[in-house]
Amino acid sequence: MAKGRETKSVLVIEDEADIRRFAHRLLDLEGYQVFEAENGNEGLRMVKGARGLSLVLLDLRLPGCDGWVILDEMKHNPKLSAIPVIVFSASAAEWQRKKALGMGAAGYLVKPLDAASLKQAVAATTHWEEVMSGAVSQNGRYGG
Repeated sequence: MAKGRETKSVLVIEDEADIRRFAHRLLDLEGYQVFEAENGNEGLRMVKGARGLSLVLLDLRLPGCDGWVILDEMKHNPKLSAIPVIVFSASAAEWQRKKALGMGAAGYLVKPLDAASLKQAVAATTHWEEVMSGAVSQNGRYGG
């Protein structure tokens, strides 16, 4: 991360340990503070208790409450609705992608995740949130 920037935090909600660890390591190397939840109930509890969360990476098929429930809860809760969510699923079905985006997801990735796609989606989403919150000045420079 660039010097002077506030560290962004990402919550990865994924029941498959290999995918969770992959995302954690990759985002950690990119300078993000990463938290993990291994099921839907834990993930929802962490989202509700988090302060300053920059992004949620959310698997749609989870034990406990599934990703659809979490996405719906986040987007209908005024305290959580501004947190961007990138969902991922093993399904490449167009109806599923449209449903997730229609429910307010900022992005949709198909598993297996690849490093380039994940980094690009996370960077684009967190940068867009910076712009929308006014953290980037009109000349396009951070803090400038």
